[in-house]
Amino acid sequence: MAGRIEWSQVRVVAGKEFRDRIRNRWVVAVALIFSLFSVAIAYFGSAQQGAVGFRGIDVTIASLVSLVIYLVPLIALILGYDAVVGEKERGSLELLLSMPITRFEILLGKFGGLSAALACSTVIGFGAGVLLLGGQLGARDIYHYLGFVSSAILMGMAFLSLSLLVSVLAADRIRASGVAIGLWFFFVLIFDLLVMGALVMSQGALGSGVFGALLMLNPADIFRLLNIFSSEQVQNMYGLATVMPETLTNPAVLISLMLAWIVTPFILAHWRFK
Repeated sequence: MAGRIEWSQVRVVAGKEFRDRIRNRWVVAVALIFSLFSVAIAYFGSAQQGAVGFRGIDVTIASLVSLVIYLVPLIALILGYDAVVGEKERGSLELLLSMPITRFEILLGKFGGLSAALACSTVIGFGAGVLLLGGQLGARDIYHYLGFVSSAILMGMAFLSLSLLVSVLAADRIRASGVAIGLWFFFVLIFDLLVMGALVMSQGALGSGVFGALLMLNPADIFRLLNIFSSEQVQNMYGLATVMPETLTNPAVLISLMLAWIVTPFILAHWRFK
């Protein structure tokens, strides 16, 4: 890692990456999707129980958590998979490396710009949703909703860091996109099935400690647990309170683990990029 970071160089790279995402309307499209889904789920999320209309922030967040686990990792992986390998294929990476800027500053700038684009789309999208519900929310509801949006951004940054690692390791954009989609399938669709399968096959030999530790190997599960254990009503809906060890339900522990998921792939990407 560079001994001294020129933050002005990092800001230039981050600004260019952010503007590129704005120009191709990524931010607008994602924000629109989030706002439409948040409003639709808030009003129609309980339709299966024969009722429509806003039924409280806890119920709304419980429904949004499942949606966000599918959408945010996919968007983050698509956003970042060609950040480095795309520049390499276009020939612009060599030009960038010939300038007085370190590889760490390039990587940090790209990660910062992409994170800003993802955070903007998430905040604008879910912010529009909460504005439409504003008259029905109290201070506690808004605080809870802000926590949900912040945890969604952290999860997105974790998958963005993974996509940056893929972008550094891949030989070309096609392979990078394939690996990125594979990671989404594994973490979002397959991982929980494997954990549940191992739990059933062990016939109870796997204790709650091992079960909880396995869930920490997936940033999507950490995001789910962060939102489940921030509300007693949501805990009851998911029924995980008696299974998870108490230490792994502490928000500070869960946030620390999510930060580890952001930092570790980035460090590996920098090590390989050197």
